[in-house]
Amino acid sequence: MNPLPFIQVTTTTATEAYARQIATALVEQRLAACVQIEGPLESVYRWQGQVEQAQEWRCTVKTRDSLFEAVTRAICNLHPYECPEILATPIVACSEAYQTWLEEQLSCQSY
Repeated sequence: MNPLPFIQVTTTTATEAYARQIATALVEQRLAACVQIEGPLESVYRWQGQVEQAQEWRCTVKTRDSLFEAVTRAICNLHPYECPEILATPIVACSEAYQTWLEEQLSCQSY
């Protein structure tokens, strides 16, 4: 099965307010068809030599693979972290109706 030209981009942030700000900006700029916000969740990670624990909020961004760089720039411009998590996963399949909706939402990018 060939992947579709869409990806899910994941980022986490420290507050729900930052997550909402990022989600709204991406959808308004048509860099994302949809952004789902989940949280709070607990993250454990190593940062600057120390094991850290933090409460975070996850944004899952539905977008085109060709928009990854623009999405990354937009997230970095709004994100409070020095090194934000920005991961992309290909969407290999989805319903025909959802694919049509994605294409419609991402057809007029203003980046």
